[in-house]
Amino acid sequence: MGQAEEFGEDVADFVRRVAELKSARSVPTDDLGTVLDAAIFELDHVAHQLRPLYERLAADGQLGGGAPDRDEQRLLRAIFQRLPLPVALVDRESVVRRMNFAATGFTGVRAGYATGRPLTGLLLHADRVAFRSQTAAVARGEGDRSLTVHLQRDPHLPVRATLTALRPGAEPRTAVLVVLQPGARPTGSRAAPRESYHAPAPDLGEATRHTARMDLADAMTTALLSAPAGDRAAVLARAAGVLHPRFADWVIADEGAACQRRTTVLGPKDAPVEDVLAQAPAACPLVAEAARGGAPMLQVRPEDPDSFGRDASGAPVLVRAQVTSLLCVPLRGRSDGPVEGVLTLFRSGARLAFSMAEAQTVDVMSRHIALAMTRRTNRTAAERA
Repeated sequence: MGQAEEFGEDVADFVRRVAELKSARSVPTDDLGTVLDAAIFELDHVAHQLRPLYERLAADGQLGGGAPDRDEQRLLRAIFQRLPLPVALVDRESVVRRMNFAATGFTGVRAGYATGRPLTGLLLHADRVAFRSQTAAVARGEGDRSLTVHLQRDPHLPVRATLTALRPGAEPRTAVLVVLQPGARPTGSRAAPRESYHAPAPDLGEATRHTARMDLADAMTTALLSAPAGDRAAVLARAAGVLHPRFADWVIADEGAACQRRTTVLGPKDAPVEDVLAQAPAACPLVAEAARGGAPMLQVRPEDPDSFGRDASGAPVLVRAQVTSLLCVPLRGRSDGPVEGVLTLFRSGARLAFSMAEAQTVDVMSRHIALAMTRRTNRTAAERA
């Protein structure tokens, strides 16, 4: 491995450790000294190791590229986007880094929303483990792979996913190029065959799910428009009432960002709702990250049982609530605006996990909720002007 690649990996590791330090800001005051020592150590590492290495690489011309390199990269990106086949670039964890135009039409998810989220979120649950395993094997250099998967939007159509290792530019880590090709539809399927990748014909099930999402968005709009202006807690309560139980088994609403308070918890009958209501939002890592302006989080069968903290008895909330999938979204009226609160949704038991399309719908509704929470403030400012 060259020095430039080692430098790239060192920087990536440093960024991850900084993220861990940020998440440690909620530790008790008595433990802050340990966190401060770790932060000082990381700063020393940058000052005495990463910076000298950067200066040597810059002097040797190993960092950056000339105009011809940049032109070639732009050309390759354009070719990638214009490929007639649906293609996505993912990392070893199956997280989407880039998706071309044909892939957005084929999957029904816009590239900007898919980027940074696992591609497995578009697949049926039965296919996800195999896809993740094969992607990791390709990224490790164990050779190209191919397997048949099914998209949630059209579960009756088999899709052939071909995986091959790729090293984009001077990046230190191997990526995986995924090519999606629809197979033959099983005999007796009522859905019409696809005429092209850009205009997939949804089946009856997908049309039903799409209608359900539109009905949910309409109900949310009605509830927000009829909510009392200026009553932030009432807005959150009305939004939660729309989502529970038709869309989620649990709906948890936290108001504010710097100083949060839990205002609404709706859960199944006989569930430990009061214990979750009494929980401090700052003790929930997912909520704390969203409150700091993080991206919406979609998890299916969450791996970390403590990611939503513990209740008063010391039991992980996700375990006690039997959570099979969750959505955690910050409430912001603008992408660069302040966080007005955090909305968390759980599904449990045998209920289907949240899909990528449902997560996108909640992401849109979160902006509308934030705008409704600040409606009186915005109107008063206009009157003063």
